Parts: sequence; C-alpha cells; structure tokens
Amino acid sequence: MQAGATAVKLEGVTGHEEVVAHLVGSGIPVMGHLGLTPQSVNQLGGYRLQGRAPVEAEKLHREARALEELGAFSLVLECVPAALATAITEARAIPTIGIGAGGGTSGQVLVLSDLLGLDARFRPRFARRYLEGEELVRDAVNQFARDVRALRFPAQAEVLA
Repeated sequence: MQAGATAVKLEGVTGHEEVVAHLVGSGIPVMGHLGLTPQSVNQLGGYRLQGRAPVEAEKLHREARALEELGAFSLVLECVPAALATAITEARAIPTIGIGAGGGTSGQVLVLSDLLGLDARFRPRFARRYLEGEELVRDAVNQFARDVRALRFPAQAEVLA
C-alpha cells in the first residue's frame, strides 16, 4: 500500500484462507483470481480451459463463495466456460472480471501484451488483438540499432550539455 497499490490479487483460495482473512482484516482490499491462474499454469496442465468437468466447476463455485465470504471485493475468472462464469457471477454479490470467460461477467480485462499483439508465438483464442505490435516494436528496435551504428543517434538535439 505504501508503494501505491490499492489492492492485492491472489490466485486461488484453498490453503490460503488465513492469508485472505488476515489481509482483509488488516484493511488491504483483496481481489480473488480463479480458473486459469497464471502463476500455477504448469500445475494446471498448461493454458487450458478450467472448470469444464462438473467436479472442477463445483470447486470453482465453492472457491468463489469462500473468497466472497472471506471479504474479497471482486473476482477474476480466467479461462473458464462462459456458462460457468455467468453462473458464478449470478451467484455472487461481488463483481466478477472475465478474461476468456465469456460476456456474462461484470466486466472484462485483456492482458496489454495480448491486446497490442506483442508476442506472435502466444495467441490465446479469447484474446483479441487490436494491434500487431510485435512487428512495430521489432521495426523500431531495428531502426534504433541502424541509427546507432550509423552514428545518427544521438543527434545533437538529444545530447545534454
């Protein structure tokens, strides 16, 4: 909070209930994150849809309820079936933010590097690109390198006296 954060986002809840309760009890707003949790992606079998099986869906419902009861102010639902995300949203009083979870959540988020198309190798199906930025960035870096090699950078106007 002293560094300027206004909240923390925590992935999952099982095994972390005391942490969530302590943070909330200390006045630190907590946003939960369920479904595909990027910091645990390898344990989840890679970037794949979460909550497709009934037992997985029920677990996500339980975790969403637990986070709300522990005082989380909202939930990110990532890479879960749209119907499941909608059902969780309708069952909870706190807002949900979807990323690859359909349009039935309270809001949407898109990772900036996906939005800007900065990685041609990684294209999540649910991420719309609004720019093919990788090519633009590569061209800019190559132009910079050419200018440095040709002694065109820095120019006189860019030199501090």
